Amino acid sequence: MPTASAAKNNNQKPLAFEIKSADLPLVALILKTGDLVAVETQLLSQFGPLSNSPDFFNDDALVIDCGQLAADSESLDLPHLVTVLRQCKLVAVAVRHAPASTLLEARRLGLVEAHEVYVPAPAVKFPPVVQAPVQKELPLASASAPTMVIDKPIRSGQKIYAKGGDLIILSMVNRGAEVVADGNIHVYAALRGKAMAGAKGNTKARIFALAMEAELVSVAGIYRTAEKPFASDVLGRPTQIRLSDDNQEKLLIEPLMP
Repeated sequence: MPTASAAKNNNQKPLAFEIKSADLPLVALILKTGDLVAVETQLLSQFGPLSNSPDFFNDDALVIDCGQLAADSESLDLPHLVTVLRQCKLVAVAVRHAPASTLLEARRLGLVEAHEVYVPAPAVKFPPVVQAPVQKELPLASASAPTMVIDKPIRSGQKIYAKGGDLIILSMVNRGAEVVADGNIHVYAALRGKAMAGAKGNTKARIFALAMEAELVSVAGIYRTAEKPFASDVLGRPTQIRLSDDNQEKLLIEPLMP
């Protein structure tokens, strides 16, 4: 029979694991059409094994977004789409804005339903409360969002994520590196890797770089790759990247200086 001392020691064993929330950057595939033949052709031509950028992605986690598909579009062949994505070194982990039939197929494949990050709280009406007059106090200043500052070059293969705020980089972002922020990204040197601002859906986020040579830029999931050459007035020059203000989710790449 174990002694009381032994039982006490067993109770004091260190925890074998912890479960915590994790904020990880994801790539979103926003489907514009239910024609998977067209989707497959374009994906493989840009990122497939025989394309010019077969190593553009490196087993990046991806969300399949069906929000822009027509309501009467046919059910997607998800198993085939997932296979095509794997050929492009993209790993589908979730779907969002999908109809019930697509969600059912997604669950069979082990994918989860991704919900919106920002969900407005419902308005709640409280009955009026009569209170005694109190001395008015000055409101406390709200805490500013955290800002991450990196003063060393970001090497190929490195991934930097600024959770909940802006990212400031004082040195070069090399090709093959990836910088991600929930807020804005400022690169006070050449930006040659991937930069993704507004990672949690902030459409007001922007990317600033002193020398625009990026492999990929993205704001709130809307991205542009270097497969299509950047305009001469921004290539290698001070540049800002933002979304248009007309609700069209158009990525604008503009010179910072005339």
